[in-house]
Amino acid sequence: MKENGKILVCTGTSGISAGAEEVIKSITNELANKNLLDKWQVIKVGDRGLFRDVLIDIITPQGSRFTYEYIKPSDVSKIIEKHIINDVPIDKLLAGKDYNQFFKGQTRIVLSNCGEISPENIDEYIERGGYTSLQKALKSNPAELIDEVQRSGLRGRGGAGFSTGLKWRFCYEAQSDEKYVICNADEGDPGAFMDRSILEGDPHAVLEGMAIAGYAIGSKEGYIYCRAEYPHAIKRLNAAISSARKRGFIGNNIMGSTFSFDITIVKGAGAFVCGEETALISSIEGKRGMPKIRPPYPAQKGLWGKPTLINNVETLANIRHIIKNGANWFASIGTEKSKGTKVFALAGKVKNTGLVEIPMGTTIREIIYGPGGGPARKKISLKAVQMGGPSGGCLPAGLFDTLVDYEAISKTGAIVGSGGMIVMDEKTCMVDIAKFFLQFTVSESCGKCLPCRVGLKRMFEVLIEITEGRGKNEHLSFLIKMGNTIKSASLCGLGNTAPNPVLSTLKYFQDEYLAHILEKRCPAGVCTNLLSFEVLEDKCIKCGKCYKACPSGAVQWKKGYHAKINKDLCIKCKACIGACDYMAIK
Repeated sequence: MKENGKILVCTGTSGISAGAEEVIKSITNELANKNLLDKWQVIKVGDRGLFRDVLIDIITPQGSRFTYEYIKPSDVSKIIEKHIINDVPIDKLLAGKDYNQFFKGQTRIVLSNCGEISPENIDEYIERGGYTSLQKALKSNPAELIDEVQRSGLRGRGGAGFSTGLKWRFCYEAQSDEKYVICNADEGDPGAFMDRSILEGDPHAVLEGMAIAGYAIGSKEGYIYCRAEYPHAIKRLNAAISSARKRGFIGNNIMGSTFSFDITIVKGAGAFVCGEETALISSIEGKRGMPKIRPPYPAQKGLWGKPTLINNVETLANIRHIIKNGANWFASIGTEKSKGTKVFALAGKVKNTGLVEIPMGTTIREIIYGPGGGPARKKISLKAVQMGGPSGGCLPAGLFDTLVDYEAISKTGAIVGSGGMIVMDEKTCMVDIAKFFLQFTVSESCGKCLPCRVGLKRMFEVLIEITEGRGKNEHLSFLIKMGNTIKSASLCGLGNTAPNPVLSTLKYFQDEYLAHILEKRCPAGVCTNLLSFEVLEDKCIKCGKCYKACPSGAVQWKKGYHAKINKDLCIKCKACIGACDYMAIK
C-alpha cells in the first residue's frame, strides 16, 4: 500500500495569529476539489521556533521534504496545483537560506517534536518513543532513578539552575503520607515563550516527565500551574491529559503497575511573582500569590504543608530523554558544570528571531550570528544583549564571546534565567532599557517586603529623572547603593534580581548615563525630552527615507540634496531616526 503524503502546518500561537486556521481550511478545500483528500494527510503541528508563519511542510510519499514560509490562503491553490499535482516546487515561496541557517547550529532535544508531530494525537508521540521512558522508569528503583537524573547534571531550566536530581532527592527523602509534583508553567518574562511553545507543540513530554518525577519521589498527584494568558497551551494540555488518561499513562495503576498518578491544571492570573515557588504554592492553595520565607523549602513543606517537587516545563521535558538515553549521554553535552542543551527565546535586533536550542557552552556570539543571522540592519552594529529577562543583565558586545553556562554568565552580572535573550543595537538607549525592565518589576512586585516595594520604586523614579533631563551625578551612586541593598535584603528572587538591569548597564554603559546627566543628551536618540534633531551631512546619503517617514512635515528634502529638519515643526516622534539606516540623524 502506497503511503500518503503529509502537509504539516504550524499551529502554535504564532501560527494561528498569522492565519494558520484559514490556511488549513484552504488546503483542505483545495485537496477536496482535486479529489486528493485520501492521498494527502493535513497535520496540525506546533510552532517550530522560527516565526515566519504560516509555515507549512510538504512531505511527499517518497520522503522528500519542502518547507514554505509566510504562506497565506491565497498561496494555497498554487502550491496544490504546481507542487502537489505537478511536482514542481514554487521556489519564491520556499524557505530560504535564513531558515536553514536558523536550524543549522541547533541541537534539538527538548524541541525535537515541536513542529514535527500533532500535539493532539498521542499516537504520533508514541511512534517517536513517547512513554517508553515512563515504562522503563516503572521497572526501576526510585532511588536509582533519582541517581540517574542527578548524575546527568541536569539543572533547573526555570532560572536558578539548581540541581534537578538533588531537588528530587530532598523530596524523596522527606517523610510524609502525601507528596506533590508541580510543573511551573508560569512563564512571565517579557520576550520569553519557551514554555508556551513546548506545551503547545509537545505536551505529552511534560506529562511523561511529571509522571516519572511522581514515581521517583512517591507522589500520586501533580499540578500544572499555567498562566491563563496561554489558552492555546491549556487547550492542548487538557487534550493531552485526557488521551494519556485513556491510554493508562496517567491515572490509576499506570501501565498495569501499582503506581497511580494524576495531573490537574491550575490557571494562574498572570502575576510575575507567582513564578517564585512559594508564591506559586500559595496561589494553588487559593491564597494571594506572595512569597514566604525559606527555609522550610517546598521539598520539605510545600503544597498544603506537604513535601512538594517543583520543576519548570523545560526541565521536565528533558527527563524522558535522560531516562531513555542515560545520564552519561546527557552529561556528554555542554560544559563541566552546565550539562545538556538550553532553549533560548532569541528576540530583538537580529535577522532571525525565535526559539533556539543549543548545547550549554555555546558562546553568545555563536547564537546571535549563527541561528540569529546577525544584525537585522547591515549598517547598524549590535550593542548589547539582555540575558535572563527583567531579572537578568545587559551585556555589551565585548562580552559576546562569553560561554552560555550558569557560572560564566553569572560572573558578568547577568543570569541565564529561563532563557530570554534580547539583542540590542546602536539605536537602543541602555538607560531607557534599564527603566523599561525596572518598570516591569515595580508593577509586578507583590509589595510584601520593604526593600522591593519601596526601593525599586525609588530607583525607577530616579531613572525617570535621568531620562527626562533632570539627572544628577549623585543619582549614579544612589542607584548602585540602593540596587545592592535590594538584592541583599529582599525576601524572594524577584527582589534579589530586579536591580540587575540597572546595575549591569551602570557597569558596562556608564558613559550613556553620564551623557544623559552631564550633556542632557541621549546618544541613541530615544529619550524624547533630551532630543533635538539634526541631520549629519557627512553620514546622510540623500535617500529621502526620513522625509517620507516624517508625519509633521518637519523634514525638508529634495532628490540629490541632504535632508534638513525644521525644529519648529518637529514633534520629536523619532520616525526619522527609525527610518534612517545610516545613523545620519543626531
